Amino acid sequence: MRVIKRGDTGPAAAEIRDILVELQLLPPGGAAEFDAACELAVRAFQQERGLSTDGLVGPETWRNLVSARYRLGDRVLNLSISAPLTGDDIRSLQERLLEIGYNVGRPDGVFSQRTADAVRSFQRECGLPPDGVVGPETMRALRRLARKVVGGRPQLLRESAALNRSGPRMRGKRLVIDPAFGGEEPGWVSEGVSEAEVCYDLALRLQGRFMAIGGHADLTRGPQNNPSSADRADFANIMGADLLISLHIDHHDNPEAEGLATYHFGTGAGVCSTAGERLAGLVQREIVARTGIRDCHTHAKSWEILRLTRMPAVQIELGYLTNKRDRERLTNSDFRDTVAEAILIAVQRIFLPQDADVHTGTLDLSALRTLQLNA
Repeated sequence: MRVIKRGDTGPAAAEIRDILVELQLLPPGGAAEFDAACELAVRAFQQERGLSTDGLVGPETWRNLVSARYRLGDRVLNLSISAPLTGDDIRSLQERLLEIGYNVGRPDGVFSQRTADAVRSFQRECGLPPDGVVGPETMRALRRLARKVVGGRPQLLRESAALNRSGPRMRGKRLVIDPAFGGEEPGWVSEGVSEAEVCYDLALRLQGRFMAIGGHADLTRGPQNNPSSADRADFANIMGADLLISLHIDHHDNPEAEGLATYHFGTGAGVCSTAGERLAGLVQREIVARTGIRDCHTHAKSWEILRLTRMPAVQIELGYLTNKRDRERLTNSDFRDTVAEAILIAVQRIFLPQDADVHTGTLDLSALRTLQLNA
């Protein structure tokens, strides 16, 4: 779909307005136009959902708007392999099942095989036919049961436990690296420098270093293609990645905007990937300590590349192409080498036990190789 912005009219703008009214973000009435009030309502929706708050309705914001129309109980939910059901009602179902002790994985709003299996397990325990379909009887059973898991959010504890069990060595670990854009889509371009080219070059540097210490590293794209965010997440899931690192570069109308930010999965409802949040913090601190780039901190977002992946994932915004200082850094080969090494160190640190972790900026490549031999 084309991006809908302020001033646009037509059926798409009218439907967006209808959804915003339905979500009580706009009052009823008004012209079938994406006006200033619509833009403000979309910004509020994006902020609540952990999306980029730009007031524009692109593909990801549109999918989230459509999903938000559904409340748990509005429709019968079941598994469809060819076209999986998505929506807020499914995310509410997943969160409810997690609360009462059933493993659905990350609450991503997609009715997957894992969600269907969890529903069947719940139905068996409640004496219902285990068909995996969430109809009226299953809904009544869900509403009757009180929360029975205490002491933390179970899926988030599982993420951290899985990292701890895998051990500190990189041998056998699989990293998926996701360079932004590609093919005919260069991403942001400034002074002849494109986001896609810089990110792909950095991805290759990180891939080589990770494989040199015994790990497996795969890229979500080559130099001539640009998969969707959902396809990139699906690739990481199929590969069985332990971690995903997504590489992007930012831009801003203000040329003074600069600095590094790292994002992990999280929503306005308080759902967050604990392991992803820790990885984001490690990446952010290691790059800042080793390069001196401005620290714009870590943030929670529900972008598809973070929400649809089944492993801890982070998206790194490596500075601003529209800022002269950041652009000069990004075009410097030594800087890209340093960033690749900083990310590699952060990846190693998340697999270290808490009592064996090191101070930020102190672990180097030679020590990393020694660690692989001694672990």
